[in-house]
Amino acid sequence: MITGRRMDEFEDWIGRSVTATDTLEPARSNALDRALGGAGDLAAGNVLPLLDHWLYFWDVQPPAALGSDGHPAKGGFLPPVALARRMWAGGRIRFHKSLVLGASVTRTSTILSVTEKTGKTGPLVFVTVRHDIEGNDGLAISEEQDIVYRGAAGEPAAVSIPAHDSAPMRHADWTWAVDPDPVLLFRYSALTMNGHRIHYDRAYAVEEEFYPGLVVHGPLQAKLMMRLASGHCTDPITRFQFRAQTPAIAGIPLHICGNLKGAEIELWTQQGEIRNMIADANIEVL
Repeated sequence: MITGRRMDEFEDWIGRSVTATDTLEPARSNALDRALGGAGDLAAGNVLPLLDHWLYFWDVQPPAALGSDGHPAKGGFLPPVALARRMWAGGRIRFHKSLVLGASVTRTSTILSVTEKTGKTGPLVFVTVRHDIEGNDGLAISEEQDIVYRGAAGEPAAVSIPAHDSAPMRHADWTWAVDPDPVLLFRYSALTMNGHRIHYDRAYAVEEEFYPGLVVHGPLQAKLMMRLASGHCTDPITRFQFRAQTPAIAGIPLHICGNLKGAEIELWTQQGEIRNMIADANIEVL
């Protein structure tokens, strides 16, 4: 039971679907590319960079429909889990076909499961949502997102913050050091219409959710890993999955690391000697 609500009350949400449409305007992908140090010279007709689909399908709600954390209020498409904090914990993605900038796309989102677990800090609820994105040539992306709900923070989060920068703690074929400063976090929040205050409101992140600073988005870390892998692989990436381990904090160099093992890629992000997110991907050898 979660704060007086039985888990079986959420069964009505399982199987719920909602459909949205959008146009893959090149401006958003170009803005993110420039924010990450690229040229930002994509045009209509070019292939959408992998994971840039997260820049589209905005869910813009009026102020009255927002929660205190900046997210859309609970109880709409997602179930009204009473636990105070929510984050994107990880996901699994299959890339079936390329999407093209300038094209119209449709996303169908379906709630697959609502599961209660117990963690070190108390009860947790995981909601898994499937997204199917279709372009002009049919299904292009199948994705499952794991959203975790946790109780309100009662004390500072147990997050190890490295006192200084250091090299990755294990061998990596590829490395890329990124400065996740507040400007980058703000830009990514804006481009994804992510209102979660832990990414741009330091007072809220520290005083309300007890993080030691602004928190680097999980999807941003996933995008950085994908950008590293895509830059080193000439063969298409067909599958990608990622899972958060420890929050990454703004202002500390974030190492993006990868190893190529045949048709598989091992990826992770790291601050100091702490792994923040792990991922793996598969390539189709042509």
